[in-house]
Amino acid sequence: MFNIRVYGILINEKKQVLVSDEFIRGNYYTKFPGGGLEFGEGTRYCLKREFMEEMNLQVDIGDHIYTTDFYQMSAFNPGHQIISIYYEAKALEPISVPLRLNPFEFDERQLSVYYETGETETFRMIDWQQFSAESVSLPIDKVVAEIVKARY
Repeated sequence: MFNIRVYGILINEKKQVLVSDEFIRGNYYTKFPGGGLEFGEGTRYCLKREFMEEMNLQVDIGDHIYTTDFYQMSAFNPGHQIISIYYEAKALEPISVPLRLNPFEFDERQLSVYYETGETETFRMIDWQQFSAESVSLPIDKVVAEIVKARY
């Protein structure tokens, strides 16, 4: 079974990279914003939907950056293979969700979501000088971080 994920690389005018700090299934992950492709939608629409759902943010989806070209088993379901697709993303309006300074700095609302669902997320910007493959947790994201650092 394939699990298709779509992620956006958003770099602002200050040359900072947007990441999502998430607590999922008992573990902490820092990753790029995005999520799962739903049946019947295209990849660009999926990414726009994910930004709207997660950040209430309208984005323009730009150039394709990378699609997974190696086998990656799902961390959550060993019977699934992950295929991740990454695009440039540009905010079409100011970011209105709180941006944190430190990883996994959840506020009361985010903690209440955690108590309801067992999962939560928050967002932060990482300065270009500090951004690297070590900034993100997932194996495919690490590959993309290296591509982004080399390309931009």
